[in-house]
Amino acid sequence: MQPNLTHTLEMVGKEKGIDKEILIEALETAMLTAARKKYGPDKDLEVHFNEEIGEIEIFEFKTVVAKVADLDQEIVITEAQQLDPEVQINDSLGIKLGTSELGRIAAQTAKQVLIQKVREADHALVYDEYKDRQDELVTGIVRRFERGNIIVDLGRAEAILPMREQVPRESYRAGDRIQAYVLDVQPESKGPQIVLSRTSQGLLIKLFEMEVPEIDEGIVTIEAASREPGARSKIAVSSRDSDVDPVGACVGMKGSRVQAVVQEMRGEKIDIVSYSPDPATFVCNALAPAEVSRVIINEDTHGMEIIVPDDQLSLGIGRKGQNVRLASQLSGWKLDINSESRVAEMWKNAINSLGKIDGVGDIMIDTLYKYGFRSARDVMMADLDILCEVPGVGRKLAEKMQRSSARVVVEEEEELRAEAEARRTEAAGGEFGLEGEKLRFMEIRGIGEKTIDQIAEGGYYTIMQVFEESNVVKLGEVTGIGIKKARQIKQAISQYLEEQARAAILPDVERPEETEETAQEEAAPAVLESVEEEVEEENKDSGTEPT
Repeated sequence: MQPNLTHTLEMVGKEKGIDKEILIEALETAMLTAARKKYGPDKDLEVHFNEEIGEIEIFEFKTVVAKVADLDQEIVITEAQQLDPEVQINDSLGIKLGTSELGRIAAQTAKQVLIQKVREADHALVYDEYKDRQDELVTGIVRRFERGNIIVDLGRAEAILPMREQVPRESYRAGDRIQAYVLDVQPESKGPQIVLSRTSQGLLIKLFEMEVPEIDEGIVTIEAASREPGARSKIAVSSRDSDVDPVGACVGMKGSRVQAVVQEMRGEKIDIVSYSPDPATFVCNALAPAEVSRVIINEDTHGMEIIVPDDQLSLGIGRKGQNVRLASQLSGWKLDINSESRVAEMWKNAINSLGKIDGVGDIMIDTLYKYGFRSARDVMMADLDILCEVPGVGRKLAEKMQRSSARVVVEEEEELRAEAEARRTEAAGGEFGLEGEKLRFMEIRGIGEKTIDQIAEGGYYTIMQVFEESNVVKLGEVTGIGIKKARQIKQAISQYLEEQARAAILPDVERPEETEETAQEEAAPAVLESVEEEVEEENKDSGTEPT
């Protein structure tokens, strides 16, 4: 061993950030392993680091005896006294061994053990540093890509940004700066695994905490957050100081604070809404920018029925249901959003159906409707105990209502069958017939064979029968396609009929006297059309798309 080993350990300790005592312990363990490999496992060996001379010392301990029975464990008294004149029988004598005698293989073993121990110590320090940084933001450099995962250099450690935690619309290259949320820190044999996320709600919250001093000071609080990563986010904020507007504080002067967050999140749209302890008010705020007319709360199902003006329905639902979905996540309530016209249709159907039940008057219809009973079938299928929870409904009345509602359901089904049969007869004797109408349905965008079969099973066989059905709620429920899809189909049919009307053949008009020039002009489009048809047929045969 070199005499400057102490200095070397100090340098390594400073470079790696590892305490010198840990390095000494690792070095002693490594040399002990090497010594056992050289001298055998049966010998009683000890290794100590002598800081004064900066060397590793290896000692073999033997018991002093008068007559040796085990050469590995005992030494005769005469030999022991040559090493230590004061030694006595039964004493344990330590004999210093030379480290230079270990050999190349033993030295290599010591090196491997030392490297492993230093690595373990380094991993332990990294884990201790980052285990308390969970749920924080870190900034690093993209180093490489492994099976879709991004490896991020954080300085002392490497972190992983799994594919599942990446925003699909974001892309990175090696050397790019990246800011992410520490999702988890897991101790592993190969080193602590620091798992990052760019999709977590925590990223959104932490970015606002960085940009808005009022949040850091505790004046403004982020009560809830919801995200669809890469598309849109919502946060609900409140203020404990009446003079501080929480939404304005998060937006900042001319939107500077929220724009900083949007820029870091690569253009993701962010809605900031005011939090309210009143669930209905909070949900109305969460559905912004849509305006809400009424809210009906159902505590049992933890749901709300949101009623909005007809022109606000698409705004309230959002693109592919995004707005109402985020509002539901933000508030924690199950939301069902309807337009006023749709609610009016549902109310009209409820009056017609519930009004046929014996013992049910106008007041009871209104009460049943508020408790979620929209038809006689709902009353018939309801659990008796649940029906008895409706104000003014006792057990006897509930039993009577269910018997009567069963009769009403049978009558309604017979009426529907009669109407369906009449429509089928009308379609069969119509201009296109049943098969022709099915082919016409196939021409309408958004309607497939399954939907056509559902519509037919509900008793609608022609396009005009669906178009002329004014009760969209009935159309959706009878066919099983749902009210929303029924509206979409009616709109698609309306557009189809308009296109058909525009493409209708105009009445023949008196043609001018034909000349050779006009005949050539009229023949040119026909020739061109014929050529186009031939090219199209060739393309079909060759499997290529026409240009």
